[in-house]
Amino acid sequence: MPPTPATPPSEAAPLRPPLTIKMQARDNVAIVANDGGLPAGTVLADGLALRDRVPQGHKVALADIAAGSPVLRYGIPIGHAVSDIPAGSWVHERLLKMPDARGLEGLPVATVRPAAPAPLDGHTFEGYRNADGSVGTRNILAITQTVQCVAGVTDFAVQRIRAELLPKYPHVDDVVALEHSYGCGVAIDAPDAVVPIRTLRNISLNPNFGGEVMVVSLGCEKLQPERLLPPGSFSIVDERSVADVGADAEAALDVVCLQDDAHVGFMSMVESILRQAETHLARLNARRRETVPASELVVGVQCGGSDAFSGVTANPAVGFCTDLLVRAGASVMFSETTEVRDGIDQLTARASTPEVAEAMIREMAWYDAYLQRGRVDRSANTTPGNKKGGLSNIVEKAMGSIVKSGSAPITGVLAPGEKLQSRGLTYAATPASDFICGTLQTAAGMNLHVFTTGRGTPYGLAAVPVIKVATRSDLARRWHDLMDVNAGTIADGTATIEQVGWELFHLMLDVASGRRKTWAEHWKLHNALVLFNPAPVT
Repeated sequence: MPPTPATPPSEAAPLRPPLTIKMQARDNVAIVANDGGLPAGTVLADGLALRDRVPQGHKVALADIAAGSPVLRYGIPIGHAVSDIPAGSWVHERLLKMPDARGLEGLPVATVRPAAPAPLDGHTFEGYRNADGSVGTRNILAITQTVQCVAGVTDFAVQRIRAELLPKYPHVDDVVALEHSYGCGVAIDAPDAVVPIRTLRNISLNPNFGGEVMVVSLGCEKLQPERLLPPGSFSIVDERSVADVGADAEAALDVVCLQDDAHVGFMSMVESILRQAETHLARLNARRRETVPASELVVGVQCGGSDAFSGVTANPAVGFCTDLLVRAGASVMFSETTEVRDGIDQLTARASTPEVAEAMIREMAWYDAYLQRGRVDRSANTTPGNKKGGLSNIVEKAMGSIVKSGSAPITGVLAPGEKLQSRGLTYAATPASDFICGTLQTAAGMNLHVFTTGRGTPYGLAAVPVIKVATRSDLARRWHDLMDVNAGTIADGTATIEQVGWELFHLMLDVASGRRKTWAEHWKLHNALVLFNPAPVT
């Protein structure tokens, strides 16, 4: 079924009275919600007159704020005034001094103990069961690459597979090359090299690839196939393939090595890839969807191109949906270390155990040290687009980002590139970069992705369906064939956070079942895999 526009393209926003949104009672700023912002002289509902023109999403001072005093949004100081700010003024990043980062000592640990909500039973989707117990939402042949050098040959072969072979296997959704920039010219034995290597290994084992592992190698690279996917790291999909060497044998890794003497000329390499691909396609084509509980969903949540509405509309709706998924027994991962770092006390308080809290602190400390080695800090995160959308600094951005995680206890922590092993809500430590975060969540085993945006981005992944949620109705209207859900209706007052959260939950089940495609799938918008490689390049 084709996607449905988030908002009809002809539906223009009606003229509205001045509207501001205040997050907490103690806040001394609010954001302007009106499309196009509000001009100077506008009188708000409480009688306050604007001294300046305030763009949409930007903050207005609700009271006089003396120099050095905290500017409060989400009930916390997002900065301190560098000079007096009169009531009615536009409050932007140049008027704020950002607070220092919260220390990682003396944090509340596992202090939030909410009552367990009622289980959410009876929800299912149609998925592909795998031999390792995981469930895919798509049925894709993935061709792993050990090194960037083979990317051109593999891409050529993939184009031929799509044109010549896929029509013969109608139950296979696609074939994708897992292209990356790693594998040689790197310090392969450096301590941090474990991050990109395990990332590549675990991406190859993503549930949407059905356990079919196929590798294209050059031959001379540092990252040899046996190191990338050692015996025991992947399962035997067809036991008949090893019947002649004993039932206890490990699965043989299917590798096409371009430097093998058997290859004479370019087309010989390509034909070899096609022959091996057809074996895997035949097995994938025999698979069928079956009804599985919603607990088999593994959802990664992320935001990109964020604005001041992200923490007001889209992310709270995703957070409500996160709680629904956890109640249904599913797995949800939230990430983006620098975009939750300033709320570390909120996260450790929600940890299910002291051990989970300590693991979060360990990942934050590791990333702090990583940034320090590059002589930058968390303030480098906030982009020009974030600021244009009303986010003054990373503290304000973090408060809006964290709400994607909902309110459930945090029961697990993953280091970058690790594979998810448990259900519930997990903090998967990743950089905030959209592409690196998406790559690492794919490696962790997600089979469905939710991505919120306020400024707009055509982001997509080849391996996993991406549901994009717009924070503003104007974005949903203009990008009607790129946004899947319009959370701007929350700010418009035509829907509640709960209603949009339920809308997203039901859409997830439809997309996971293949009944609906996302707009990114419809247009085949796929960003490249981007590995996180903190090890040196030689």
